[in-house]
Amino acid sequence: MNPFDLTGRVAVVTGGNGGIGLGMAQGMAAAGATVVLAGRNATKGAAAVKTIKDASGKAEFAEVDVTSESSCRALIDGAAARHGRLDILVNNAGTNIRKVPDVLALEEWHKVMDTNLTSAFVCTHAAYPHMKKAGGGKIINIGSMLTVFGLPFSPAYGASKGGIVQFARACAAAWAKDNIQVNSVLPGWIDTELTVGARQQVEGLNERVLARTPAGRWGDPKDFAGIAVFLASAASDFVTGTAIPVDGGFSMLG
Repeated sequence: MNPFDLTGRVAVVTGGNGGIGLGMAQGMAAAGATVVLAGRNATKGAAAVKTIKDASGKAEFAEVDVTSESSCRALIDGAAARHGRLDILVNNAGTNIRKVPDVLALEEWHKVMDTNLTSAFVCTHAAYPHMKKAGGGKIINIGSMLTVFGLPFSPAYGASKGGIVQFARACAAAWAKDNIQVNSVLPGWIDTELTVGARQQVEGLNERVLARTPAGRWGDPKDFAGIAVFLASAASDFVTGTAIPVDGGFSMLG
């Protein structure tokens, strides 16, 4: 038996039509899972589905507004209804507004929190009964290096990513009895659409990241394929409540 085999499993990935989410979805699809890529942009979603299908994987796109409770619940319940089960949930959808705390508006705080943290709560809440009925499941929350570090221009983002890890730990403790493992992944500086904006707005960021990262490069979404398969598969059945950095060594340096 291959403990990394995901054949027959069904995974939902929020923000799965690009960046880290797509990298994780590609890994799980290559391991045999059917992946539901959830996002707002249908054109981008169709391209992501094609990428996976061109590699002989199984994928579909589901449009979702993660700031809407009804949309999140429809995503989860719809995927379970279409495929007869739901085994894996990746809470990856995220956004950032780069402002120092004293100029960040309340509505901007809520936008980041609703997108990054509240959506994870709602999707997880909706997924639980399906996983419990199936006899188990895997939930993967995407945190950040800002779960550990603080940056002056990301107060809401950092708070949301600290919260998503603590939420994962609470769920891990509550649902171990149901054979549901809940873990977090902490990406470092990854080359995505989100960080392109950071490099444009923060002078010298690219040089500082390269100088501090032992791997000597920015991460690539493909770097998340392996950790996704591990945390989504039987290989991690005795791993729960953890937060695993995927950062090229950035966080290990003092």
